[in-house]
Amino acid sequence: MGQAFSARALLFTKLAAIGIAGLLVAGAVTAYEHFDGPYRIGDAPPQPIAFSHKHHVGDDGIDCRFCHAGVETSSFAGIPATRICMTCHSQLFTDAPMLEPLRESAASGEPLHWTRVHRLPDFAYFDHSIHVKKGVGCIECHGRVDRMPLMRRVAPLTMQWCLDCHRDPTPHLRDPAHVFDMTPTPAVRLASGVPNEALATRRRLTDCSTCHR
Repeated sequence: MGQAFSARALLFTKLAAIGIAGLLVAGAVTAYEHFDGPYRIGDAPPQPIAFSHKHHVGDDGIDCRFCHAGVETSSFAGIPATRICMTCHSQLFTDAPMLEPLRESAASGEPLHWTRVHRLPDFAYFDHSIHVKKGVGCIECHGRVDRMPLMRRVAPLTMQWCLDCHRDPTPHLRDPAHVFDMTPTPAVRLASGVPNEALATRRRLTDCSTCHR
């Protein structure tokens, strides 16, 4: 039986398939780069309790580390356990209707299921502790949480956004003693006398293996 398609037709079909596959991959990458995630920038995702950072941080002056205990020592800042919340709320606002889920959690031992506002894909490695140690202020990524009645995302957290900072981190750095301050402070720039060290650090920050391990 003769060949149904000529060699030229088969070649054309293969080239077309490769081209379509390339377009699909390029489209997927482009879509991911512009994907906001399940919640758009500025949106506040639903939570089991309408927790207000504005009240706790801005009004009461509670330090970030009281609730996010791992931010200085771990890759994950941590989400406060019910017992942390009950440190105060076993005495304050004990009958508030909005805190009923907290009281139920304390009584049953079932943790509250908070919705993470800032989430990176699994293939992107991120370590909170190293950013804090290097002087990256909380507001650089999380914004003015002391003004947020409900927590929302203010940064795109895309690869390009991270690389922009990694290529020139100094405008985003501050004295490590003021990392948790919510008031913006002047940037701490690298001294001009150590350019080689600065350039070497920047090269490492933009290596693929820094974020993809």
